[in-house]
Amino acid sequence: MPLQLQNRLLESLSDQATRALPYLFEVWAHPHQLPPEGDWRCWVILGGRGAGKTRAGAEWLRAQVEGATPMAVGKARRVALIAETYDQVRDVMIHGDSGLLACSPSDRRPTWKPSERKLIWANGAMAQAFSAHDPEALRGPQFDAAWADELAKWKKGRDCWDMLQFALRLGTHPQVCVTTTPRNTRLLRELLARDSTVQSHAATEANRAHLAPSFLAEVRTRYAGSRLGRQELDGVLLSDVEGALWSAEQLERGRVETAPRLSRVVVAVDPAVSAGKSSDACGIVVAGAITDGPPQDWRAFVLADRTQEGAQPLAWAQAAIRARDEFDADRLVAEVNQGGALVESVLRQVDPMVPFRALHAARGKAARAEPVAALYEQGRVAHLPGLAALEDQMCQMTARGYLGQGSPDRLDALVWALHELMIRPAASLRLPRARLL
Repeated sequence: MPLQLQNRLLESLSDQATRALPYLFEVWAHPHQLPPEGDWRCWVILGGRGAGKTRAGAEWLRAQVEGATPMAVGKARRVALIAETYDQVRDVMIHGDSGLLACSPSDRRPTWKPSERKLIWANGAMAQAFSAHDPEALRGPQFDAAWADELAKWKKGRDCWDMLQFALRLGTHPQVCVTTTPRNTRLLRELLARDSTVQSHAATEANRAHLAPSFLAEVRTRYAGSRLGRQELDGVLLSDVEGALWSAEQLERGRVETAPRLSRVVVAVDPAVSAGKSSDACGIVVAGAITDGPPQDWRAFVLADRTQEGAQPLAWAQAAIRARDEFDADRLVAEVNQGGALVESVLRQVDPMVPFRALHAARGKAARAEPVAALYEQGRVAHLPGLAALEDQMCQMTARGYLGQGSPDRLDALVWALHELMIRPAASLRLPRARLL
């Protein structure tokens, strides 16, 4: 609008209207920041870094809890705020520059009670903060609205999302807003595919008026045209990592509901070097194979993923033994490059008689994974349900290495399991490698 018209409009407003104008988000919002019409259950806002996702989530939540006046009741009275950690709920969703406190006018600004992890409005509405690391905390509370931030990077995304769905049971039509930079996770793909989900999308450039020019210039120069740039700046959900040894489509083709009678079953363990919330997980994968006949006819089935997050050595050893008992496995195998004799010692504390084989990694993760990926290419490995977290890691492993976050603990355990079931036995028969793979 020309400056003259801007001034004329502002001069025509009352003092109250002028004070209210900054908080009327529908006046200022980009199209992707306004909720779609229709009877939806979940609104997913996909966007690049700085595209205005957080502001959109905060403003949507304001619209749910606020009434026509500061004391009037809104559509929602019990709300869940979920981020990867409690600190991120507090620092981004509540106290952030685009968070709930910054977006609210003074007469409707809620009060943050850090000891209770609750945000309280004067009209009686309440929002409770949750960490995606603790899905069990969502058992018990109930809500009529929720805001989930950066869902695509939640390590326990599936468990947390499932618990949230059971908690969204108040009111006539509970809804959830998801704000996230897209990452190729199974949970996000499934969520976007549902009929009850609507989505909006924007690149970082859409919000350039509110971003530092130097930031935009730098990230354009460094990341424009790259896959990372497409994900982090354009907000595009990439189907697979470029050059990945596995693809989501390939894994879908090899999915089965049950496994046939198997010749042999193993539990493979990729032990964590340390323990605690910030440590790597201990990968535990159960797989079996039909090894009757010549090796070219062998088939493998990945049965379960029992990986332990942040567990102490004794805890993951107990989980591995439970998996052995559950699937009546013939052997338990584990990489011992990091833990040495300690790995076997911990396992034998749980079961002194456990059949165990220590494995030593002589090559890197990618080199070990490639012959296993070849088995998948030939359609000789199938997956049972419940392996989403493992499959996400598989689709991010390339010949150059792992391109996902953290360590591919689940994938490492899978590779060891299939080496033990398929590759090592075939090699012992001294068959040419070409016939096996």
